[in-house]
Amino acid sequence: MPQELSLIDVDKPLFDLKTFTGRFQYYAWMTDPRTVLLSSDRLLQAKEMVDKYRKGEQSADLKLEEVHYNMKLYNSAFHPDTGELQNFAGRMSFQVPGGMLITGGMLAFYRTVPAVVLWQFLNQSFNAIVNYTNRNANSPTSVTQLGVSYVSATTSALIAAIGCKNYWSKKASPILQRYVPFAAVAAANCVNIPMMRQNEIIHGIEVKNANGEVVGQSRLAAIKGISEVVLSRILMAAPGMLVLPVIMNRLEKLPAYKRIKWINAPFQTLMVGCFLCFMVPTACSIFPQQCGLDTSTMRTFESELYEDMVKRTGGAVPKRVYFNKGL
Repeated sequence: MPQELSLIDVDKPLFDLKTFTGRFQYYAWMTDPRTVLLSSDRLLQAKEMVDKYRKGEQSADLKLEEVHYNMKLYNSAFHPDTGELQNFAGRMSFQVPGGMLITGGMLAFYRTVPAVVLWQFLNQSFNAIVNYTNRNANSPTSVTQLGVSYVSATTSALIAAIGCKNYWSKKASPILQRYVPFAAVAAANCVNIPMMRQNEIIHGIEVKNANGEVVGQSRLAAIKGISEVVLSRILMAAPGMLVLPVIMNRLEKLPAYKRIKWINAPFQTLMVGCFLCFMVPTACSIFPQQCGLDTSTMRTFESELYEDMVKRTGGAVPKRVYFNKGL
């Protein structure tokens, strides 16, 4: 058994992250919502096992399945940059239960302005936690910046939601009015994520060579990573928020469904959960977690940071650098 375990590298994923299929398998494994139910003590125990295993101090009777499971818990609950235990509500493994409740509420209660305001407020509060938890932790964010980001995102979501609602209620058909929540979510994501991670855009993030050694900072890397995260988050919500309104528009016309109107919110919440079970790993898999950037692009658009890299590497600048884009 010890010989088998010695072949495992706990710092390398069990799947091929260079392919979409491999990334999908990895994120489906890592974002398993059942891990949210585990206590902090159990998660810290998993981290301790991984740390010991990394140092070669693992128990002789440790089974391969146990190693894989503890790796899963470690990857799902601890930040890849800092190794700190993440807030449970901000973990990607909480996206299905958290997202289904809030998105279900937005889709079910969109007809009045107070309901729109309430659910957009709850959604942006949840998004702020997720965005902060999954940031690139090498670029610290102040409390003031967090507050400004939260207020800006919530305001943009409310403007989009109320603006679309008021306009579409007069100009659009009932089916189009159901897309008010998605318009608000898309607009807010375009504000919330960049604002929450503005330090990365202003000062740049650490970039590494192929050997994992830090060789400099890059603002372009931050912009690229954040842009990919914004697109991923919108795509994560899109199927449920775009397909479900069509389904509900048909269902609500059926006499049988009209007799059980109380099922409206629970049904939409459950359906959103089904969509998210598939879309959370799919959206996370679209772009690699470790992104790449050509240093020739840095030389053109951020020459001062490129020159710093030249000095830092003694002129041996790699052709391509890599960075963690966040989730």
